[in-house]
Amino acid sequence: MFKTLKDIFSLKDLRKKIIYTLLIIVLYRVGTYIVVPGINKLAFNEAIGGTASGILSTINIIAGGAFKRFSIFAMTISPYITASIVLNLLQVVLPSLERLAKEGETGKKTLEKYTKYLTIAFAIVESVGLYFMYKNYLLAPLTMGAGRIMGMALFVISLTAGTSILMWLADKITENGIGNGISIIIFTGIVSSAPAAATALVTYAKLSPIKAVIIAALVIAMIIVIAGVVLVQQAERKIPVNYAKRVVGRKMFGGQNTHIPIKVAMAGVMPIIFSMSFMVLPSTIIEIVTKGNATGFWKVISEICSGRSENIWYIAIYAAIYTTLIIMFTFIYTMFMVNPVEMSNQLKKNGGFIPGIRAGKPTAEYIQKVLSSITWAGGFFLATVAILPVFVQAGMKDLAIGFGGTSVLIVVSVALEMLKNVEGQMVSRHYKGFLE
Repeated sequence: MFKTLKDIFSLKDLRKKIIYTLLIIVLYRVGTYIVVPGINKLAFNEAIGGTASGILSTINIIAGGAFKRFSIFAMTISPYITASIVLNLLQVVLPSLERLAKEGETGKKTLEKYTKYLTIAFAIVESVGLYFMYKNYLLAPLTMGAGRIMGMALFVISLTAGTSILMWLADKITENGIGNGISIIIFTGIVSSAPAAATALVTYAKLSPIKAVIIAALVIAMIIVIAGVVLVQQAERKIPVNYAKRVVGRKMFGGQNTHIPIKVAMAGVMPIIFSMSFMVLPSTIIEIVTKGNATGFWKVISEICSGRSENIWYIAIYAAIYTTLIIMFTFIYTMFMVNPVEMSNQLKKNGGFIPGIRAGKPTAEYIQKVLSSITWAGGFFLATVAILPVFVQAGMKDLAIGFGGTSVLIVVSVALEMLKNVEGQMVSRHYKGFLE
């Protein structure tokens, strides 16, 4: 391993990318400590910061503690994720957006621009909602008389600017660093909460021998889950492809056998992130509108969407909805990444064929069939790992760590993605990497 690390840092380009990524992460972590101007930090910490639970706890974990400190990054990258979800769904409905998605790099850049505009719009709406929810924690001059407008403007601009900065930092990582910027920002936020989660586990284990055994079992289960995530992320179905021999002039081309790799977890961690954002949204809106005092029907909806409830039936409903969303987004994301018709056309154009399958439409249908079965398997695995800890947490109400299956999935998946990125660059320079 040490030799591999030495090889990594011996490559100038790769070394620059790693250092660049680390510097951006440092900037992000510094930003999580910059409090929104005008917030009475002492009053906010006493009322909210120390007791954040339920959906607020989930948001705080993803934000790397930024919400608890109410920093300019309190909204995290969630407006961008919401904008991405909306724009992806609109591509199915609006032909103009669908055409852009098929125009290659030019269309991709245009869609990215639309996503950023939509992100700013969502950030403004969300920050206005947060203002009405937490305006009582602003300093007195910003909540009285003429200062009220200035207080609202300062609050909204600060949070919207924070989201814009996060989006810019993520873009910079994607362009000049290692891996996907959005994933790494979320990864960093979750990992930063790991020490607090570990402390909570140790404290819980010290209460009694039985609880120590329970924690040991949980740690073993987590190791098994991590191994399972690695296995599924690496697993792929290989569709054999043969190329017909053809003579051009005096040279013969083709005749070789290869395969099309179809990954089990082709969508990666994005379905989890999308589903989490979808589940967080209703609870966030209810928290904002009711100022954290939801009752009756709205309290039921909030508890179901947050997955934090005393009622086991609410948790079961949450699990069913969350599972459905994960599988749905797995299929949607995979659909945007792989087009069986285009793959079939490319094979036909290059003289390739799948043994036993006719070229053209039958090949596209076969690829679609394989893709669907693999996607079902990947989607169910993601949903299982994300849901099981919810029931574990429901049975251990006196242990609130917030670091569950979803967090493990995101952390492991993003870590693997970064390792593969490094691996690819090392292999291209004839070095051995971590993943052999």
